[in-house]
Amino acid sequence: MRVVVELRTVNNRHLKLTVRGTEPYPHCEADFEKLLRKTLQRGSVSLQVQVWRERTDSTVSLNVVLLRSYIEQTLQACSHFPDGIAQATLAGVLALPGVALGHATVDAPTDDEWELVQRTLELALAKCLNARRSDGAAMAAELCLLHDRLAVDIEAIRELCPRVVVAYRKRLLDRIRAAIADAGAEVQPEQLVREVALYADRTDVAEELTRFTALLAQFRDIITGNHADGAGRRLEFVVQELGREVNTLGSKAGDVAMTRHVFDLKSNLEKIRELIQNIE
Repeated sequence: MRVVVELRTVNNRHLKLTVRGTEPYPHCEADFEKLLRKTLQRGSVSLQVQVWRERTDSTVSLNVVLLRSYIEQTLQACSHFPDGIAQATLAGVLALPGVALGHATVDAPTDDEWELVQRTLELALAKCLNARRSDGAAMAAELCLLHDRLAVDIEAIRELCPRVVVAYRKRLLDRIRAAIADAGAEVQPEQLVREVALYADRTDVAEELTRFTALLAQFRDIITGNHADGAGRRLEFVVQELGREVNTLGSKAGDVAMTRHVFDLKSNLEKIRELIQNIE
């Protein structure tokens, strides 16, 4: 007996198994899933199981009536051709449709066969896991790089916040001075202070920056820490919350430079979302 198992995995939010190959293994999907769930939690898994069994005397029978009909028709058709054609043609009669009949499909594998298939699957799974770990190390490095980019942009926004209020106060004062010069109007200092204070309150992003920084630290901890279970789902949740904070920052951005950093944050978060779909 010869057994070949091929195992492929691609990204999926849940564990989804497809089994193909020699009968009856495509119908054993539940048994295979039970084995795979001990090791895999997520991914679209394609399992190919091919088994070459030793042929026994009872495996194949001949349809003698059909075989006789094939031979008679072959000899009659070859009677008009040179000698030797009929003998050469008869050599392939057994391969004609319906001559060699197999018995019913195997309903269930024997214990010995199932044990061999299971051992082969374990070997294939070990190689698959090694490949996934190698890919995971590369993705972890990429995620750490994207984390650093997020940190740079958020710190840039933190530094810009006080300057934005100062710049708004200057622009507002310049416009008021221009209006006074044109219309001869007069503005009380307390009115100017109140307007600047309202603007500062509308554009205050201190809470968003604090929450974003805390979430970013959690994101880094999941990637670099020893989180054996559910790292992918935890990262999805953290990235979702990071996205909400970035949207709030974008709505409060009162400066072109801040808006540019918000766009960079959104771009890098989108890259992270694509990567973490592959993380178990």
